Amino acid sequence: MAQLFMVTASILAGLSVAAGAFASHALKPQLSERAMEIFETGARYQMYHALALLFVGWTVSQTEIPSIWLRVAGFAFIAGVLLFSGSLYTLSLSGIKGFGAITPIGGAAFLLGWGCLAVATWKM
Repeated sequence: MAQLFMVTASILAGLSVAAGAFASHALKPQLSERAMEIFETGARYQMYHALALLFVGWTVSQTEIPSIWLRVAGFAFIAGVLLFSGSLYTLSLSGIKGFGAITPIGGAAFLLGWGCLAVATWKM
């Protein structure tokens, strides 16, 4: 589980850097200022939660039997990145406002992840 979370975190962090660079170099002339803000928010939150997932992976590696709280936190962070950041990327690139309806579901996954991480670390 630790390896899965840490490898996924590393990939998500690298993709966040790539997305930010892509946005500032290739997309800036193509997108409106608002669409750029939306895209950058997706990249920023992806990085924050990649780092959180890395911490979850490290914490899992320090325990003999990882708690369900840690596992749920890790998967919630992954789901949050896919839903929150993914919907913001899609919204900014396509302009289809319906994708904005998915964003709060990703935000809820982030909140679930942070709550589970809090419980897991409290119980350690």
